[in-house]
Amino acid sequence: MYTIEEFDKEKTKVLKYVLYKKRSENEIRKKFENEIQENLLEDIIEYLKEAEYIDDKEYIRKTVNNFIALKNLSIREIEYKLYSKGIKKEDIEDYIYENKEELNQYEIKSATNIANKKSTSLEIEEIKQYLLKKGYNKENINIAMENI
Repeated sequence: MYTIEEFDKEKTKVLKYVLYKKRSENEIRKKFENEIQENLLEDIIEYLKEAEYIDDKEYIRKTVNNFIALKNLSIREIEYKLYSKGIKKEDIEDYIYENKEELNQYEIKSATNIANKKSTSLEIEEIKQYLLKKGYNKENINIAMENI
């Protein structure tokens, strides 16, 4: 067991880490697994989830919005980046399903941006292959190529 003082001290440490930058539950576990005893860390994580400092579904939403604002990625690349943060597969799939239309529009825009940049140095077929390798959907690639 642990004392209330230990709980508060360690909770403050974890909270600072979370408030500095939004983190997934898995990132928090990995960061503190060797620093904080397991049962204390579990209780801190539960406490922070109840207080809504940790919310993987909200983390997905904010992370995807950042990608949309700042990067050219395929939906598949977004999925991989979220998986790498330790987000549950079901949560990622649910988000993608619920936001399919918006994500498809983003993917087309993203593919168009990449195709426009690459069109000065690559042939159309090479650009299509490049986008396929990056995980872009074939239909979205074709729509993007019409926009060049």
